[in-house]
Amino acid sequence: MNDDFLILEEMFRAAVDAADPARALSRHLPKKRDRSCVVVGAGKASAIMARELERIWTGPVSGAVAVPYGNGQQCRHIEVMEAAHPVPDANGLRAAKRMVDLVSGLGSDDLVISLISGGGSSLLPLPPEGLTLEDEQELNRALLASGAPISAMNAIRRQVSAIKGGRLALAAGPARVVTYVISDVPDDNPADVASGPTVPGRPVPGDALEFIKRYGLSLPESVTGHIGKGNSPAPHADDPAFARMEVCVIASAAASLESAASAAVRHGLNAAILSSAIEGEAREVGRVMAAIAKEIASFNRPFERPVALLSGGETTVTLKSPGKGGRNTEFLLSLAQEIEGCTGIAALAADTDGIDGTESNAGAFADTHTTRVISGRGLDSADLLERNDSYLAFKAAGTLFETGPTGTNVNDFRAIIVR
Repeated sequence: MNDDFLILEEMFRAAVDAADPARALSRHLPKKRDRSCVVVGAGKASAIMARELERIWTGPVSGAVAVPYGNGQQCRHIEVMEAAHPVPDANGLRAAKRMVDLVSGLGSDDLVISLISGGGSSLLPLPPEGLTLEDEQELNRALLASGAPISAMNAIRRQVSAIKGGRLALAAGPARVVTYVISDVPDDNPADVASGPTVPGRPVPGDALEFIKRYGLSLPESVTGHIGKGNSPAPHADDPAFARMEVCVIASAAASLESAASAAVRHGLNAAILSSAIEGEAREVGRVMAAIAKEIASFNRPFERPVALLSGGETTVTLKSPGKGGRNTEFLLSLAQEIEGCTGIAALAADTDGIDGTESNAGAFADTHTTRVISGRGLDSADLLERNDSYLAFKAAGTLFETGPTGTNVNDFRAIIVR
């Protein structure tokens, strides 16, 4: 393996360690932990947070959290329910109903702790009256293929749910609700993580309709009709029912990139964090990052070599064909094409949850020889990119990066070393 690939992997591990759910939660839980609490939650890190809360909480604990299949943890008192991601299924519906039941009927002296992390939107489907689970499934499929940013996706999801957009917190009223969030969204807005089941967002049906039009979404008439009529709009943040709500973001991409930068410095590299909140079409971001890397390689500007360029956020992919891959490998294949023939450039792009797209890889590595290797396997990297088949490209190159589920999620991690 390329020596720089090993350094890039170490940087990724440092980023993931900085977002360790158990350590992050233990640092932020209140010192007084002897009262009873009901726990709810959803996302890729929620089971690990639930297990940690059980370990250090001294009062009675009960509740349930939802995680993707394969992300379960053994808890004593909190039920861990596994469901489908990224398209919801019947198990997710059961989990959502279970959580509403758990918090319903609580009093003003009760405490609800909500453990939220990325991936929770699909894990808690609960269609409002007049809609079905199939409607939510079709909505998610359309959103995933649209290229829409996460803020737009969640503006729509909040209008087509009986649990998102703060509705789970409303169901818990008048109990006190404290939400701990591991953020996987570019601006760390907690209302956008898992579509905010206990955190209200911008509750405007018109926003959802505008996004549907802007991104050309083909949705069931039942969904667009529900939003257009303003049926059961998401609650407002200034609703008095949210007065006793507290929200704390306990881990984010920004902190993870800082940890990765420290790892780069230990290897004698300069470190430049370009942004923790990059959005946009993955292949276009790849071209821009390649241009910056080539400028450094050729002219030693705007950063001095040797340097590690770091970025996070959440890019998107507008699907043109049903190829295999994810936004990180699509970004990387685009970058690899642009740096072909250069020297001294190596890159890693991976999802911090350990799964990029729908395959088993977190992402992949690339350097200035990658596209040549792909060509040597009888494949055309440009054609693969056009067909959204980046997984096949890096499988042919032999540089897929597999970590297994990491138990956390602070979104995309991109690192480019230029020597």
